[in-house]
Amino acid sequence: MIQEIQKIIHESISAKIDFLAQAENIQKLADKITDAVKNGNKVMIFGNGGSAADSQHIAGELVGKFKLDRPAIPAIALTTDSSILTAISNDFGASSVFERQVEALAKKGDILLGISTSGNSENVVKAFEKGKSIGTINLSLTGKSGGKIKEISEVNVNCSSADTPRIQECHILAYHIICELVEKQLGVK
Repeated sequence: MIQEIQKIIHESISAKIDFLAQAENIQKLADKITDAVKNGNKVMIFGNGGSAADSQHIAGELVGKFKLDRPAIPAIALTTDSSILTAISNDFGASSVFERQVEALAKKGDILLGISTSGNSENVVKAFEKGKSIGTINLSLTGKSGGKIKEISEVNVNCSSADTPRIQECHILAYHIICELVEKQLGVK
């Protein structure tokens, strides 16, 4: 069992070493969020399964605080309102759960941060397409090849691993760095 644990840890380390190549994209993504917030815009975050949980984690770090005591940053996870999610799923289908919320809540210049370990989550793609028609800034965290989502993102941070747990571990690292950079760039008031 110890060898299996060590193997998993080594795989995680290896994925993160490969992920070093994403440093510039992580910086760009943080800059886009910072600029949008400075311009009075908000951040909407969404994904499925573990990525839905990550969406809530990111929103909590931005609205609450990451490390610094500072004013709240306007962010919302589109994964949390069970009435909205189930109504949209029932009436329009699960592929529309984020798209409809983007239609209702987004304005030009807002950030859409879509998370997908496959890079091909249909509901994330549809939300980005709706956002583009509104004028949002579409940013993403993806895995594997980055899929369709990478292609329709202004900035994409991609973990090239094909193993979902390793991708999620890289995403956690990326969004912790992003939250820290955004906090520092917005400064303490």
